[in-house]
Amino acid sequence: MPQHVVVIGDALIDELVDETGTTHIVGGSALNVAVGLSILGVGASLVAMIGDDVDGALIRAHLADHGVELLPTITPAGTGVARSERVDGEPHYSFSDSMVARSLDFDEAQRAAIADAGVVAVSGFPFDVAGQLALLTEAIAATAPGTTVAVDPNPRTGLLHDADAFRDGLEAFGGTAQLLKLGDDDARLLYDEPVAQVAPRLLRHYPYVLATEGRDGASVRIGDGRWRHPTLVTPDAVVDTMGAGDSVFASVLADVARTGIGEIEWYDALGRAMGIAAATIAEPGALLRVP
Repeated sequence: MPQHVVVIGDALIDELVDETGTTHIVGGSALNVAVGLSILGVGASLVAMIGDDVDGALIRAHLADHGVELLPTITPAGTGVARSERVDGEPHYSFSDSMVARSLDFDEAQRAAIADAGVVAVSGFPFDVAGQLALLTEAIAATAPGTTVAVDPNPRTGLLHDADAFRDGLEAFGGTAQLLKLGDDDARLLYDEPVAQVAPRLLRHYPYVLATEGRDGASVRIGDGRWRHPTLVTPDAVVDTMGAGDSVFASVLADVARTGIGEIEWYDALGRAMGIAAATIAEPGALLRVP
């Protein structure tokens, strides 16, 4: 039986704009990961901010459809919206005011779920907001010894208040988490360098560093060891890259939940993740697809 995963982070409405018009889809990196885990047969709960509004109801219904428990922070500012305009299949984002001011209460129910989790995953979080980072760290401190904590920071230009503070907060969180997942675009945003150059340095903060590099596939670094798997994507099959990184993170988390992070065969795990990512980006939207 896989361990239960509690995912902490963003849930929102993706407003997709292209030449055919505007489409509204339930999304957010943490929501995508939690739903992806459920699709992969791993129980998941989601700690996220939503509004008491129509968009919040859409998020609740989507999670219920996929068997994911929601532990919400209700904001009076309304459910967050990410407006995404596609250029050659790549998303370019702008965010609603409620997303820019995103925050979680870490109330009693949320803290209890986090404390009971076998695996905790953070996906899309304001690491540049000291108060939020302190609450996150405090909540995770109540987990049982041996609980695996993983993070995909998912920084976005429109959500960053202070890039230096975000980077410092993320690195400091390495004292709490074991696994860091970082995409190439995220590394360039935070460090102004490709992830292949940043990942070795991040081992000073995190024991496991999972790097996704787009057309160059993905790799995992553990101390002096490194495993790499090429992409399984064919260029003419790409429809929408929105869910690529989230699907990789969900796939790896599913392996962590099933076997424990210390027992994973990393080349095989990366191969599974690359297959899932290829299937996901061959369809519109960010919903995880299984090949």
